[in-house]
Amino acid sequence: MSQVKIYSTGTCPICDKTKTLLNKWHIPYEEVRVDLSREELKEMLEKTEHARTVPQILVRGQWIGGFSELTEMHMDGELDDLVE
Repeated sequence: MSQVKIYSTGTCPICDKTKTLLNKWHIPYEEVRVDLSREELKEMLEKTEHARTVPQILVRGQWIGGFSELTEMHMDGELDDLVE
């Protein structure tokens, strides 16, 4: 199981950018499309204090925020142990 989960939609350019960066950094992730399932949207809302934008990202089961927060964590070396 991946330690990174991304809640996204099919029309979100920042979601695509997030996935591209994770692939570049060789960090595996699980993508959850909230535009395809009400249950997945409900799960995202519960785990992210009702965030309404995507991407929303969980690392090791903890909500970290979005693209900016993920990039900060990478720059601080906090994702190094997730690299395959």
